[in-house]
Amino acid sequence: METDTKTSPNLPWIERYRPKQLGDLISHKDIISTISKFISQNRLPHLLFYGPPGTGKTSTILAVAKQIYSPQEFHSMVLELNASDDRGIGIVRNQILSFASTRTIFKSGFKLVILDEADAMTHDAQNALRRVIEKFTENTRFCIICNYLSKIIPALQSRCTRFRFGPLTAEQMLPRLEIVIQEEGVNITDDGKKAVLTLANGDMRRALNVLQSTHMAYDHVDEDNVYTCVGHPLRKDIENIVNWILNEDFTTAYNNISQLKMAKGLALQDVLTEVHKYVHRIDLPLNVRIHLLEKLADCEYRLSAGTSEKIQLSSMIAAFQIARDLIIEAAKN
Repeated sequence: METDTKTSPNLPWIERYRPKQLGDLISHKDIISTISKFISQNRLPHLLFYGPPGTGKTSTILAVAKQIYSPQEFHSMVLELNASDDRGIGIVRNQILSFASTRTIFKSGFKLVILDEADAMTHDAQNALRRVIEKFTENTRFCIICNYLSKIIPALQSRCTRFRFGPLTAEQMLPRLEIVIQEEGVNITDDGKKAVLTLANGDMRRALNVLQSTHMAYDHVDEDNVYTCVGHPLRKDIENIVNWILNEDFTTAYNNISQLKMAKGLALQDVLTEVHKYVHRIDLPLNVRIHLLEKLADCEYRLSAGTSEKIQLSSMIAAFQIARDLIIEAAKN
C-alpha cells in the first residue's frame, strides 16, 4: 500500500491512506472488476456511483482516473467539481461545456468529468447536464457521485451505468485499520479497535478520523477513550441508565440521568439510540418491547422537532416505568 508519510506528515490520515490504485480498494470487488474490464476494453461508459459516505465512491473514480491517465495528462484530461464548487446552471453551460467540447489534438482517448456530491445540484443544472452528456459522449465521459439516488433526475440516471456502494463490513475495514495502526504506531487495545469499527458504522473515513483523534488525545486507544473522545455514551453508562429507569423510582432515575448527562455532556439523542439497541438485547415480553420501541420512537421524533430534552427524558423514563408495571402484571397472571 502506498503512503505519503515522508513527503507530507501534516496530511490527515484519510488523505494519506486514500487508495492510489483500484487494487488498493478494500471492498466492492464486483464493482471494481467490472470497471477494470471497462478500462481494459476501452469502453468506459458514463458512471453513477451512489451510497453512504465513506464507502469508496470518490476513491474509486480517482483510482480509475490515475490508471487511465499519466500524471502529466491528469490535470488537462480530468475536471473534478465538488459540492463546495458552484455547480449551478451557469457552470454547466460554461465551464463543463467548454471543457467537454474541446477536443484533445495530440492525445487519444476521452476526457473525464467527475461531479462529486451531485445530489446537491439543482434540477435546472441537472437538466442542462443531460444535453451536454449526450452531445459530447464521443470525447468525454461523466462520473456522477451522490449519497441519495432519489435526488438525481431520472433522465441523468438512464444515461449512466449505476453502481451502489454499500456500507463496509467490520471484516473489510479491519485489515486497512491494522495497516494504519502499524504505520502510525498507534497503541490500541482489541476493545479499542472494536469501538472504532462500531462507531464508524460502515464508514471508512469516519473510522480513520475517530482513530486519529483518539490517538492524538490519549496515550493509548481503548474502548472508553474512543467513546469519550467522540462524546458518545459509554456502554457502562447506558447499562446504568437502563438499570436506573427499570429499578429506581421516577425522581431518582430522572435526577441520576440528568446528573450523568450534565457531567459527561451527553445528548439525549445519542442516549436514545443506545438505549434502543439495549432494549433489543434484553429479554422482555413481546408486548412490553413493542410498547418501549413505540415510545422511544416518539421521543426521538419529538426531539428532532426541537422539543425540550428535559421533557423528552421524562417521557422516556415514564415509558420504562409503565413497562415495569406491565412486566409485574404479567408475572402475577
